[in-house]
Amino acid sequence: MNALADVLLQMVQMALVLALAPLLTGFVRLVKARLLGRRGPSVLQPYRDLARLLRKDAVLAHNASWLFRATPYMMFTALWLAAGLVPTFTTQLALAPTADLIALIALLGAARFFLALAGMDTGTSFGGIGSSREMMIAALAEPAMLMVVFSVSILVRTTSLAEIATFMMSGAVGLRISLALAVIALVMVAIAENARIPVDNPATHLELTMVHEAMVLEYSGRHLALVEAAAMLKLLLYAALIACIFVPWGMAGPGGGGGAVLLGMATFTAKLGVAGVLLAVFETSIAKMRVFRVSEFLGGALLLSLLGAIFLYVSRGV
Repeated sequence: MNALADVLLQMVQMALVLALAPLLTGFVRLVKARLLGRRGPSVLQPYRDLARLLRKDAVLAHNASWLFRATPYMMFTALWLAAGLVPTFTTQLALAPTADLIALIALLGAARFFLALAGMDTGTSFGGIGSSREMMIAALAEPAMLMVVFSVSILVRTTSLAEIATFMMSGAVGLRISLALAVIALVMVAIAENARIPVDNPATHLELTMVHEAMVLEYSGRHLALVEAAAMLKLLLYAALIACIFVPWGMAGPGGGGGAVLLGMATFTAKLGVAGVLLAVFETSIAKMRVFRVSEFLGGALLLSLLGAIFLYVSRGV
C-alpha cells in the first residue's frame, strides 16, 4: 500500500512541476513589468505561448541532422525527470531512492550537452557563439555546484535529497556560516544556469549578448515549445532545489496524511512566489554584465562554495 501511495505522489509531483513551471515564468515577468512601471503580460501568457507553438509545424534547416530534431525531446525529458526528482511538497516519492544530487547534476549536464550540440548542428554563427558561451559558463558553474553538493553531503553524510530535506527539517542543523555561503553560491549558479540577468537577458535577441537564445534561434513550432518548456522547468527546478535543501519546512514527511500533503503543496507554491518576487527584484535592480565578466561572477560562486566546504570540514573535525 505504501508503494502505491509513493507512486501516486510521484505522479502528482511530475504533474505539479509541469503545471507550475510556466506559471512561475509568467509571474516573474509580471512582477518585473510592475516594478518597471508597466502593466505587463498575464501570468497565464506562457501557457498561451506554448499552446500556440505546439499547434505550429516545425521548420527545419536542410542540413539539420537527427540530433537537431531529437534534442528538444531529450532536453525536455531530462529536465522534467530532474524536476521530478527534487522533493517539493513531500519526501515520500517513488523516485526518492534515486533522487541523488549527483544524478541531478548529471541530468542537467546531459540536457546542456545536447542543447550545445544542437546549437552547432546547423552551422550558423549565432548557434556556434551561443554554444561556446554556454560551455564556458558550464565549465565554471558545474565546479561551484559540485562544491555546494560536497558541503551539504559532508554535513548530512548523504547526497539523497529526501534525506537532506528530512535532516534540515529536524532542527539539528542550527546556524552555520558554511551553509550560508553554500546557498549564496547555489543562487549564483542558478542565475547563470537559467540565463538570467546579470549573466544573460532572456528577453533580448542582441547578437553580441545572448547565450541561450543564440542556441535556439533555428528552432520553431513544437520543437521550440519543448525547448521553452524545458527552460521553464529548469527555473522551477533550481527554485525547488534551493527550497528543498535550505528551506524545507512545510514539506510532508513519510506517512503524512492528505492534510500534510495539501499543506506541503500550499507551502511549496508560496515558496515559488517568494522566489519569483526575489528574482524579479534582483533582475530589475542590476544591469547585465559583459560576457567576459561572467567568469568573475561564477569564480566568486566557486570561491564561496569552496570556503563553505572548507569551513564545514574543519568545524566537524573530520
